[in-house]
Amino acid sequence: MAEITTIARPYAKAAFQFALEQKALDQWSTMLSFVAAVTNDAQMRLVLQSPSMTSEQKAEAIISIVAEKLDAQGKNFIFLLAENGRLELLPVISELFELLKAEQEKTIEVTVTTAYNLVSDEADKLAQSLKARLGREIQISSEMDKSLIGGLVIRAGDMVIDGSVRGKLAKLGESLNS
Repeated sequence: MAEITTIARPYAKAAFQFALEQKALDQWSTMLSFVAAVTNDAQMRLVLQSPSMTSEQKAEAIISIVAEKLDAQGKNFIFLLAENGRLELLPVISELFELLKAEQEKTIEVTVTTAYNLVSDEADKLAQSLKARLGREIQISSEMDKSLIGGLVIRAGDMVIDGSVRGKLAKLGESLNS
């Protein structure tokens, strides 16, 4: 996976720089996520892996599906990726673009997993605390996992805060076994 990310990163950075210069980050974000979803489709993957199709034909196949979502620069980007044999990287390029966009906008996506449904005022308090700690605008999405027993697990980028009862019991068990 690291190799794929390494190959995709220059394309994501180039798309990001272009979108930033054109003040079109949201437009490119939408465009890339839509194209990435199309290339993740099982039938489209078969088309992209077909040795009988030229790179231009593969690019045209994608563009024919997403034409209304792409501007001229987006189409050029698809053709460039096809020319370099990198169309299968579009989902990774989209993810990396989103990370660069979040860094630029000083936002972070936070996933909160709880044993119960998170109430909006609890989510607001949590968002304010995380905003103060991380120095970024927080976008919270919540999940429910009854196996946590109680408490919560917060995932923000590569940071994980495990305040769940299950996590505390696991730590206690480890310390007793040592």
